[in-house]
Amino acid sequence: MATPENKKALAVGIFLALGIVVFVIGVFTLGGQQKSFEKSIYISAVFNDVAGLKKGNDVWFSGVKVGTISEIKFVGIAQVKVKMRVDQATQQYIHRNSGVHIGSDGLIGNKLIVIDGGSPQAPVVQDGDALQVEKLPSTDDILKTLQLNNQNLLAITTDFKLLSHKILQGKGTVGALMADSVMGMQLRHSMSNLQAATSGAAQLAVQLDQFGKRLNTKGGFADKLLTDTMTFNRVKGAVAQLQQAAANATTLTNNLNKASNKLNTTDNTLGELLNDPKGAAQVQSTLKNLQESSVKLNDDLEALQHNFLLKGFFKAKAKAKADSLKK
Repeated sequence: MATPENKKALAVGIFLALGIVVFVIGVFTLGGQQKSFEKSIYISAVFNDVAGLKKGNDVWFSGVKVGTISEIKFVGIAQVKVKMRVDQATQQYIHRNSGVHIGSDGLIGNKLIVIDGGSPQAPVVQDGDALQVEKLPSTDDILKTLQLNNQNLLAITTDFKLLSHKILQGKGTVGALMADSVMGMQLRHSMSNLQAATSGAAQLAVQLDQFGKRLNTKGGFADKLLTDTMTFNRVKGAVAQLQQAAANATTLTNNLNKASNKLNTTDNTLGELLNDPKGAAQVQSTLKNLQESSVKLNDDLEALQHNFLLKGFFKAKAKAKADSLKK
């Protein structure tokens, strides 16, 4: 039968055993979360501002936790070097031209480091490599931008308020249109005219399109003129002839103008006849005398034909003419 001391020792032993088991499980659990028992590589990055980053914060790659921050220290002038422990299993996906920036776990969560994959053409990152820091707007920068946008929005709404107030008072063109019904009717009439003009322009465009299609009809005059070199040369020759005819007509017109100008002067016969009544009367008298002389000459010739001295001559001449006609 067990004594009270043995029971007490057994209880203590069981309690210690359970404590050891819990401790071991806790160590392995925490070590698994911190990935202390996995093979890792160390990479670093130098920041001008870590924005409250702490040792032990997570390192993410494509939204997955791949490591933790192992060390944070100052280097250079106001610069902070952050050393990261990254799982060796993810090494093959991270390249040397990858960039890092500081993010947060949610809107107001803990700070963390985010690694971008980089290009596949670059070599894979190695233990001890330093990655390039990407410059991203911080929360303060975003808040400043939002504040500036709010100021601009306030200014816009203030201006719109003043503008709407002036419109309601009938000031300006828009206010006059809203307050003056006559001007509104005129504007409506103008819009109707504009719509009619637009419709007319559309119809004209359709007609021009139809006319263009007719010009492009195969075998038509326009088609032959544009594609048949013989027709084009004929048209070109006709145009040249028209140009020559126009030039000749111009020359003829100039000559007629010169002749008409001379007819208006008295330094030539026709001009003197047209412009000098005395000279014209003399010419008429001369023509009259010539006519009378020709009549007398005809009478004299008729008398000579009947004269017995020349009668034989005229008969012989008439006979010779008759013989030549018979031949």
